[in-house]
Amino acid sequence: MKKLIFSIMAVVSLSACTNFGGEKKLPILGRREVTTVEIDGVTTADTIYHTIADFRFLDQDSAWVTNETYDGKIYVADFFFTSCPTICPIMKTQMIRIYEAFEDNPEVGLLSYSIDPQHDTVAVLHDFAERLGVKSDRWHFVTGDKDAIYDLGETSYMVVAGEDPDAPGGYIHSGAFLLVDKDRRIRGVYDGTVEEAVNELMEDMKILLKEYNKEKS
Repeated sequence: MKKLIFSIMAVVSLSACTNFGGEKKLPILGRREVTTVEIDGVTTADTIYHTIADFRFLDQDSAWVTNETYDGKIYVADFFFTSCPTICPIMKTQMIRIYEAFEDNPEVGLLSYSIDPQHDTVAVLHDFAERLGVKSDRWHFVTGDKDAIYDLGETSYMVVAGEDPDAPGGYIHSGAFLLVDKDRRIRGVYDGTVEEAVNELMEDMKILLKEYNKEKS
């Protein structure tokens, strides 16, 4: 697990900004496989990128949230728990900034996974979202089977998420915000506790949206 996290962070540090024709292009992070196919004597290569695995969890309105919920959207994901005594309040303050900046853009969503599903029931998440004053169609707070959430965090988003009796609050998790594109690929990892890093994330979100809009035209 540590090797995996180191690997993705190494990719971020080496390729966080690639310029083509003076324009920044976001990297595609994570594992990748290159396959070759030979047709009529011509060999072509195809790259298969790491993507977010299928998931299905309940949100603050008792609605099922899956990958399909984010069809046609880019989104920012994080892992938290409502009783977190350390970094979560800072992360939520920064996530609200993103929410407010892109609230009117239907191509943008936010997704927060609770790593304490035993406490963070639908009712608890509903109250939490209400206190933040956010709309569920823009920002989903999800809960469900804890092992499924931990596995998704570690194998798909490549961040730490799980129980730890020695950690404050009994859980350990990354403070990262993950930028996911419309094809389920991770395009950026940012420190959700640092305002400057979140500023960079919001600029990268604009770049990613522009990238997709160019493909349409």
